[in-house]
Amino acid sequence: MIERSLVLLKPDCVKRGLIGRVIQRFEDTGYKIIGMKMMWADEKLTREHYADVTKRKGEIVTQKLVNMFNDGPLIAMVLEGLHAVEVIRKMVGSTQGKEAVPGTIRGDFSTQSYSYSDEKGFAIRNLVHASATPEEAKAEIKLWFENSELMKPYVAVHDWHL
Repeated sequence: MIERSLVLLKPDCVKRGLIGRVIQRFEDTGYKIIGMKMMWADEKLTREHYADVTKRKGEIVTQKLVNMFNDGPLIAMVLEGLHAVEVIRKMVGSTQGKEAVPGTIRGDFSTQSYSYSDEKGFAIRNLVHASATPEEAKAEIKLWFENSELMKPYVAVHDWHL
């Protein structure tokens, strides 16, 4: 039940100065940051990360995602804790900010929609990426982090869950 999840605070989150507020939500819930770095995602990394999108939605959508990820630095994090993948996805909210429930990260900080982003010609700006499944989390963590960049939790992750 203890899982790891990849969370990316996308360039729009960084540019808007929401890093601390978003991270605080994960820490308040009990998740521990066991890896974190600020970086620029290059085109190769972004394309590897979104390989499934290319297969499902094509090159035009992938290029918009590449452009969005190259629009500024991002924060890549690995969070660990109880039911991390499922709960973090709930905390992040629906992909479209306009559909995200208030109280979620996207519901509180984003109002974008696919129709708006399509009209403007860019990928939807929805602040955060979070792994969708435990299997996806393992693959994404391996893509974004070396094992040597991940720490053992600095505080017992579930002492307060017992």
